[in-house]
Amino acid sequence: MHRKPLYLILGLLAFLFSLPISASAQEGKIGYIDSQRIFAESKEFADAQARFDKDVAAWNKQAEDLQAEIDLLQKELDSQSLLLSKAKREEKEGLLKAKKDAFQAYVNETFGPDGKAERRNAELVRPIRDKIMRVIERIAIENNYSLVFDAGVTSIAYAKKNLDMTDRVLEELAKGE
Repeated sequence: MHRKPLYLILGLLAFLFSLPISASAQEGKIGYIDSQRIFAESKEFADAQARFDKDVAAWNKQAEDLQAEIDLLQKELDSQSLLLSKAKREEKEGLLKAKKDAFQAYVNETFGPDGKAERRNAELVRPIRDKIMRVIERIAIENNYSLVFDAGVTSIAYAKKNLDMTDRVLEELAKGE
């Protein structure tokens, strides 16, 4: 997990405390949520994670099958290399290289940056994240919150428990938004 540098958080806190009291009273309240807890307790997220895990298992199986073909071809080449003519050995070596290249391309296209796995995960999680953000925004507007931190991605050294909106967000999500 990526943590914000301490100096940024301290700077933000210093800025917030430097605001005039009357301005902050007029502007509203500050609250926070724990996105990690929200995702951990979300049935929708658990279902999406199960679908993603199933997809990843299928992609891993395909990668294992490709690797098994490479291993078998390498074993054949190693055991027969002295018996093969130079042309036949070069042909098998070319086939082996092509299979290795295809395997590497498959791994990169599936698991690399912006690969199939990353795109599938985003496809499954985006609607859930958007729904959570709508709930947070609605609660914040209804309760006059000016600022809502996410304790799941930002380090909060201390906050009063009554500023934690996580339970309220979970309740709203359980109601179906």
